[in-house]
Amino acid sequence: MFRAVATLGGITRAAQSLHRVPSNVTTRIKQLEARLGVALFERRGRGLVLTEEGQRLLGYAERLLQLAAEAESAITSGQALGALRLGAMESTAGARLPPLLSQYHAAVPGVRVELQTGTSGALIGRLLRHEIEAAFVAEPYSAPGLSGREVFAEELVLISEKGRGAVASAAELGRTTLIAFAGGCSYRRRFEEWLAGAGILPDRVLEFSSYPAIVACVAAGTGVALVPRSVLASLSAAVDVKTHEVPPAIRDNRSHLLWHPANTSLALLALLDLLPPLPAAERKKTPKA
Repeated sequence: MFRAVATLGGITRAAQSLHRVPSNVTTRIKQLEARLGVALFERRGRGLVLTEEGQRLLGYAERLLQLAAEAESAITSGQALGALRLGAMESTAGARLPPLLSQYHAAVPGVRVELQTGTSGALIGRLLRHEIEAAFVAEPYSAPGLSGREVFAEELVLISEKGRGAVASAAELGRTTLIAFAGGCSYRRRFEEWLAGAGILPDRVLEFSSYPAIVACVAAGTGVALVPRSVLASLSAAVDVKTHEVPPAIRDNRSHLLWHPANTSLALLALLDLLPPLPAAERKKTPKA
C-alpha cells in the first residue's frame, strides 16, 4: 500500500489500483507512520509527496517486494520474474541498450525492465539509496561498496559548429561556452578537467538533459561539447556539427555496470550473463575519483 501511494501520488489512485476502499488505505498508512514515528507523506496540492523519511523507506520497500517476487519465482519455477529497476546514462540508453534489452526480453520474458536515465552521479546516488538495482555509469566515478564490471568502450570526441577550424588542444578553444549535462555527468567532468589542465575556464556552461538538444545547440554555434562517438552515429543532426579528436587520456572511456554485491537478484544475474566481456585490449583498472 505504501509503495502504491508513493508511486501513484495519492490515496484514491492507490486504492483503485489495489482494489481497496480509500479509507482502508488511509488507515494502513497512518498505522505505518505511527509505528515508525515519522510522517511518510505530505500533502501538496491535490496529491501526496514523500517526505525525506518516506523517500528512504521507498527504497527498502522496493527491495522487499523484489525479494518476495524473486523468492516466489525461485521456488515455483526457478526463473526470474518481476521487475528489474535499471539506471543508465542517456548515451548508453540510446546507443547501447536497445539491442541488449531486446535480447534480455527474449531470454527472460517474465522480467519487466524499468529504466531510469540520469548522469553517472545521480544514478550512483539512486543505487546507493536502493531506488534502482543496477546502473550503467561512465568513468570517472566513485562508488564505494558496489560491485562493477566494465561493459562498453566509448570514444569521446569534441564537437563544434561546422565552420570552426581544427582544434588540436584545449588551449585553442579559449574561453568558450561548454554545453553539457548537469553536474554529476562523467563526460562533463572529464571535459572540465581537460580545460583546467590548460588553464582555461569556460565563459559559461549551458546544461541540457538530452543529446539531441546538446548537438542542436552546438550546431547553432553556441558552444562546444564532449560526446561519445556512438551517440553521434545514432543522431541525424550529427551531420550539422564538426568532430575533433581529443587526447587519448580524454578520448578513451569505459562504461561500467554497478550493483550491490549483496542484492544480486535472478533478474540481474540474467542481465550479467548476457553482457559480453570487454576485450582485454579495451579494459583498464576501475578509475578512482
